[in-house]
Amino acid sequence: MSLDRRISLITLGVADVAVSTAFYERLGWKRSTASQDAVTFIQLKGTVLALFGREALAEDAGVDAGKPGFSGVTLAHNVSSPAGVDAVVKFAVSCGATLVKAPEKVFWGGYSGYFADPDGHLWEVAHNPFFPLDEHGHVVLPD
Repeated sequence: MSLDRRISLITLGVADVAVSTAFYERLGWKRSTASQDAVTFIQLKGTVLALFGREALAEDAGVDAGKPGFSGVTLAHNVSSPAGVDAVVKFAVSCGATLVKAPEKVFWGGYSGYFADPDGHLWEVAHNPFFPLDEHGHVVLPD
């Protein structure tokens, strides 16, 4: 047996499900009718984003919620050009995101910037000339 190479769902532990849901809806992402007061589901291309109370998520996983802070995880949204990075970051900030790092040329040869959602989850918006996007906007890795 082997594990299929996919991520079905990404769950973010949030302080307030309603506040976080409103932020992601301002980005233009639609809440699924499968959502409930305690959890929001948003269909993305090829995966689902879930917003669930941070304490409830920790309890479900059987771990201590601890205090919020850098968790060593970022989410990425790749676009096809540096201008696209600038536009997406500007839009996210206009929707209530916090600018963490303004878009700039980066050491690995691309162009990226970071914003944080209302709970501090970091999103990188990147143009990576080495990882083209297919017709569906999915990253295509070299073989």
